[in-house]
Amino acid sequence: MENIKIWVENLISMMGVTGSMVPVTRHILLVLVAILLAAIAGLLCRKIIVPLVLKLTAKTEVKWDDVLFNRNVLVSACHIVPAIVIWQLLPLVFFQFPVVKELLTRITAIYIVVMSVKTVLVFISAIKDLEGEQRSNKQQYLYSFIGVLRLLMIFVAAIIVVSIIIDKDPMKLFAGLGATSAILMLVFQDTIKGLVAGIRLTSNDMLHKGDWITVPKAGADGIVEEMTLTTVKIRNFDNTIITVTPQTLVDDSFQNWKGMQKGKGRRVKRTVYFDFRSIHVVDESLRQQLIDKKLVKAEEIQEDSVNLTLFRYYMEAYLKKRTGVNPTMTLMVRQLESTQWGLPIEFYFFVKNKEWVPYEHILADIMEYVYATAPQFGLRIYQRPAGQ
Repeated sequence: MENIKIWVENLISMMGVTGSMVPVTRHILLVLVAILLAAIAGLLCRKIIVPLVLKLTAKTEVKWDDVLFNRNVLVSACHIVPAIVIWQLLPLVFFQFPVVKELLTRITAIYIVVMSVKTVLVFISAIKDLEGEQRSNKQQYLYSFIGVLRLLMIFVAAIIVVSIIIDKDPMKLFAGLGATSAILMLVFQDTIKGLVAGIRLTSNDMLHKGDWITVPKAGADGIVEEMTLTTVKIRNFDNTIITVTPQTLVDDSFQNWKGMQKGKGRRVKRTVYFDFRSIHVVDESLRQQLIDKKLVKAEEIQEDSVNLTLFRYYMEAYLKKRTGVNPTMTLMVRQLESTQWGLPIEFYFFVKNKEWVPYEHILADIMEYVYATAPQFGLRIYQRPAGQ
């Protein structure tokens, strides 16, 4: 500080300024020096320190430093440096103008507080990039905590800014907030409920980012894209976005398809209704037809064999050999309770490919084969408009 003052005084002497112009010239030079030093500090930070840090993080094998110390975080931090330089030089520049010095000191302090909070918020936001498609319990706990931390930091920054403006000790303002705690809890009740609900969801391993969930009450059926303190964002398969509160998911039921996604197959449960009048004991004509078409072996047909029984066993054997069906999981073709629309036969099995489009194609191919094969066993599928 003193060296700058001495240098300015020497410069004034070299310029030959005397009389009443000395204070004015000194003040102008000190302002210019302060602005120049602040600009140089900001330039050095952006042009030298930021690239240096980015190169150092790029050389490391870990990924977290590239994310947490990305360019946005470093550039935001560099905005604080010039303000700190100005704040330090204000007593020197405006020593002859105490009122102006006090005003500019408060404005600079407010700017430093705001930019510091902004930098921390940018740093916190960068943590999101560390996540994958799925978010673990620990990550979700951290994410919920970050949401609270963001609100807390903004709240604390607001208190500090107010204390700077009115020139009061911030601790006294914090102490006075005890009387208004009930009002604050009323204002932030959704946030508090969301935090508690979010902890319940993650602690019970009920929901993570990237899960496919169905919420009938909200009309949601899609992938969880974002989980915050107050909302869960779901992208439906028609690309519409639906947001529900964590509290809604805790209070009401929802379906999580994560077990299916991580399992060895996706379930198929389809029912076909057969006309009772087409169910009968296999006669010689049907017996020979089934043997000729190699649908059933001769030794598998007994005197009292029923065509529907042979069809059920045939379809189970077909499904076990079918490419795309997982034979190690539950697989059966069973009879359900009879109805006025015919006798229901349920096809229950699991498809290996769990992606929507391939799954639907495999399912359609199998069921179309069922519809085409049933008549060869002398069976008729119930179809009301046909009158049979």
